[in-house]
Amino acid sequence: MTDNPVIEAVDLARHYQVRRGMFARPVELRALRGANFTLRAGHTLAVVGESGCGKSTLARLVTLIEPPSAGSLKLDGMVTAGAKGPALQALRRTVQIVFQDPYGSLNPRRKVGAILEEPLVINTRMTAAERVEAARAMMARVGLRPEYYHRYPHMFSGGQRQRIAIARALMLRPKLVVLDEPVSALDVSIQAQVLNLLAELQEEYGLAYLFISHDLSVVRHVAEAVMVMYLGQPVEQGPRDAVFNTPMHPYTRALLSSTPTADPRRRGVRIKLQGELPSPLSPPTGCAFHPRCPLANSRCQIEAPLPRAAGAALVACHAVEEGRIDATAPRGARN
Repeated sequence: MTDNPVIEAVDLARHYQVRRGMFARPVELRALRGANFTLRAGHTLAVVGESGCGKSTLARLVTLIEPPSAGSLKLDGMVTAGAKGPALQALRRTVQIVFQDPYGSLNPRRKVGAILEEPLVINTRMTAAERVEAARAMMARVGLRPEYYHRYPHMFSGGQRQRIAIARALMLRPKLVVLDEPVSALDVSIQAQVLNLLAELQEEYGLAYLFISHDLSVVRHVAEAVMVMYLGQPVEQGPRDAVFNTPMHPYTRALLSSTPTADPRRRGVRIKLQGELPSPLSPPTGCAFHPRCPLANSRCQIEAPLPRAAGAALVACHAVEEGRIDATAPRGARN
């Protein structure tokens, strides 16, 4: 397994021009900005945050569905900007995605065998017999029975559909798989089965996972590193244990405090945020989190914080920089 990063993102950003009326000027929506991370083979980076924080936008950039508005992105050492033709096709084989809705992401008019063979038809020169053999082998690897090859997606349960989606994502042997809420639509018992399957496949194929989720309990189980996002920006990122055991950013603490737990020894103080999530069309000046932050001061209202080292993590917070965060203060569920 190579030690070179599978993906490198530097100041990645994505902006959209949104029209608010026939005669009004377009407004810029900054869906993502300032995303910096690297991910190596066999490792998992989790991206967490509220709805509208930029998680899915990041997934679209990483999978080359959309180009970034700024910053740079490398996949397997290759710069994605300006890639066309065969170079772009090679990059797209490097990364695949598993979507949240296992039924909506599968063509209801095609049988499972055809769904799994389609990536091979488009991207390889394999013969029909070779494609059938590869599809059946992948079905067996993800726990699908041979007779499922000729069935349609509507004939399966949610967990089986997600196994089909995972099998399809692996048909081209990618190096990076983006998992966009892959178990949130499944029952808890089925979630565990799918997560265990993903762990086995990662170890077997040396896959890098970009795991997008709002479920911190799942993230704690699967990820080695965590990036917490708020209104399109990373506010805290670092090793899983550092983020979960000693969170520094007030937003990270609020997220962790809202995570349910059945263990009475891990119950903490619930942190309730005041106000609503601001609109990305008119974000607050300075720190985007300051209207809801209990530690905000005048500096937070006018100056955007930069990510700085705080222990093992990077945190974008003036209160952390100024030493106004007490690492021993209540922060929700913990060990």
